[in-house]
Amino acid sequence: MLNPITIALLLLNVLFGALALFGVSAALFTLFISFPLLLLAVYDTYQGKHAIMRNFPVIGRFRWFMESIRPFIQQYLIESDTGGAPISRMFRTIVYQRAKNSRDTVPFGTQVDTYKTGYEWIGHSIGALSVADVNCQPRVTIGSKDCLQPYSASILNISAMSFGSLSKPALQALNKGAKEGGFYHNTGEGGVSPYHLEHGGDVVWQIGTGYFGCRTKEGNFDPNKFAEQAVHPAIKMIEIKLSQGAKPGHGGILPATKNTPEIAKIRGVEPHTQVDSPPGHSAFSSPLELVLFIKTLRELSGGKPIGFKLSVGRKSEFMAICKAMVSLNITPDFITVDGGEGGTGAAPLEYSNSIGSPLREALALVDDCLTGFGLRDEVKVIASGKIISGFHLVKNLALGADICNSARGMMMALGCVQSLSCNTNHCPTGVATQDPALSRGLVVTDKAQRVYQFQRKTVHAAVDILSSAGITHPYEVNRTHIFRRVNQQEVKRYDQIFPLLEKGAFFKDEIPEQYKLDYNESSEKTFMPVENLSEINEQLQSVS
Repeated sequence: MLNPITIALLLLNVLFGALALFGVSAALFTLFISFPLLLLAVYDTYQGKHAIMRNFPVIGRFRWFMESIRPFIQQYLIESDTGGAPISRMFRTIVYQRAKNSRDTVPFGTQVDTYKTGYEWIGHSIGALSVADVNCQPRVTIGSKDCLQPYSASILNISAMSFGSLSKPALQALNKGAKEGGFYHNTGEGGVSPYHLEHGGDVVWQIGTGYFGCRTKEGNFDPNKFAEQAVHPAIKMIEIKLSQGAKPGHGGILPATKNTPEIAKIRGVEPHTQVDSPPGHSAFSSPLELVLFIKTLRELSGGKPIGFKLSVGRKSEFMAICKAMVSLNITPDFITVDGGEGGTGAAPLEYSNSIGSPLREALALVDDCLTGFGLRDEVKVIASGKIISGFHLVKNLALGADICNSARGMMMALGCVQSLSCNTNHCPTGVATQDPALSRGLVVTDKAQRVYQFQRKTVHAAVDILSSAGITHPYEVNRTHIFRRVNQQEVKRYDQIFPLLEKGAFFKDEIPEQYKLDYNESSEKTFMPVENLSEINEQLQSVS
């Protein structure tokens, strides 16, 4: 068998002969092409990191080139309209069309396989209404009995995205679009930046485990800094982030390449270092302490709506929080439920793929528990996780959400092309990068209008769907309206898949069977499961 250097020389001779036919001189070829390639071949042959390059010098490098362009070939030449992940081309296209206020109808019928297991639809009504008879910009008031400054929210808003994850012009465009459309803009856990406030859009300040914007030097919660920031008139609500769907139990990640001096000053951290938020909060360690922390933030903010965001893990943990609410007679004003399919700028693969309950199951659980504990009238529920279209909005409202948040939909309205480079600081559209050479391509005035138009037209599409079902307001849609094909022979309504609970069901002698185990394992004193835990451990020990 020929050795790698011999192969490289033979290839160079072939190339030399081919170029000679076109009049390229031997000296010129040797100086500018042959000699550098020979040096590269020698290096490849003796380097010790890549077997392919050792065995196939120079040529083997094409493997990495093809790997680098594979996502683009896949997206632009191969994938179908219903293909593409995490957001299919069909839904990316509808966002672009609505954001640009262009035609958003489709020809010749659906491309979706309506007989595939998992296909979902809403049951329309013979008594369908004209869309003119339905409130085209419905709003929901958020504020419990203890809230002094309730907030009227749109049913579709901008989900949590921090300065650091997104660029300065991206945040400016989102906030300007929110101002124009009358919907809110969640800051993400990175704190309130000047660009979240610049255009006067309504803001939800998210506070994560790093307490950015309200932290001590040691990284703990600082009530004085919180109070100073929370009274800002643009901040309408405060959201405590317990976990997020894309990486629950992990904490946020800000790569060092994105941690500029400006971002570091806003967050209160060292610049040019990777910032990993802790997986858990230091301000509380039990459900009772969490509920008391909610009360504290409400008082410090002057009575603004306070809520928390979580990706559901163990059911017993959420039931423990509900028990704490009942025990102290204190409730949050809202709870944001983030599905395991939620997006993020950077997360370990296993967390994105295999941790956290998907949104539908989580949303049904939260709605059921609040109903079962008699808390549902006080607490509004917000759904977040791959909400792109009007039907996505409607089916989450049917499951129990009062309003919805969208992150990736809003990013695509800004111009995101799903290049999957959010974690590299090389976003080609200037959305998820801190590189000024790339972010300069994002024109704030143009993209703000697109954000506004996407939100407005998506809400209108949802209202249009509701009118076809004979529904006059989003709060009227429920689990009886949505159908799912569970297998090739059977279709079920959502209320059959997720049975509705009676109000106050957990105060009765017989706990509903689907929640009995989790109810018995939950305690307002701890997030960890109790009651049956010792019995389960004994069983495991006897088996071993």
